[in-house]
Amino acid sequence: MCLMIPFEHPTEGGGDMARKAKRNGSETKAALYIRVSTVHQVESGCSLAAQAERLTAYAKSAGLEIVAVFREEGISGGIPISQRPEGQELVSMIEAGEVGHVIALKLDRLFRSNIDALRTVEEWDRLGISLHLTDMGGCAMSTGSAVGKMMLAMMSAYAQFEKDLIGERTAAALLHKKENNQVYSPVPYGRSRDGDALLENEDELGVIEKMRTWQDEGLSLRGIAARLNEQGVPTKQGRTWHASTVRGILGAA
Repeated sequence: MCLMIPFEHPTEGGGDMARKAKRNGSETKAALYIRVSTVHQVESGCSLAAQAERLTAYAKSAGLEIVAVFREEGISGGIPISQRPEGQELVSMIEAGEVGHVIALKLDRLFRSNIDALRTVEEWDRLGISLHLTDMGGCAMSTGSAVGKMMLAMMSAYAQFEKDLIGERTAAALLHKKENNQVYSPVPYGRSRDGDALLENEDELGVIEKMRTWQDEGLSLRGIAARLNEQGVPTKQGRTWHASTVRGILGAA
């Protein structure tokens, strides 16, 4: 059975955190943070609405007053929260002592890595802010208690471990596909796709040979791009040639 890990209001203890929260009257005030990263989720609104409903229900059950709701639409979790449009507003409220609690669905809604999470939560804890996560492996937890802080450290470490494992598996799968001439990314210049197989594209390979010859003759990458544009040679996407495009192809060829 999964139980909600109880939290302690910042004013129940001593120290600067308790005084700060009490001074600003924010010991029961909470901000909800909701984020989706894909266009589909933004357009459907289902994920945003579902998150808001769950967080609101949690705040009510915990006896917290919702004073702000921050909706981050189409924003990647790889961006630090302080650099996100709504995240900046949340951070400002926290630093001003206007809220005592931040409620989010999961750790990855707020933070980009385990280290980022632990550092930020430590700073919030110093300011008297409790972080509440309503779905940590099916459980709700809060950093307002010692048990909650321990669980956050353990589960954030596991989440980072799982993320790293996925990255390793993905890299291994892509390497296997590349070594066996299978499609593993956007089809590279000099190759054509036939189902899942990559075949040589003779026309594009001829262009690559021209690039190499011009480079050996001392032509710069920008000069090669200009010459290709002058000759009407199409890129893979039918766009204009640039020095960076030439560099990428010659580097991969």
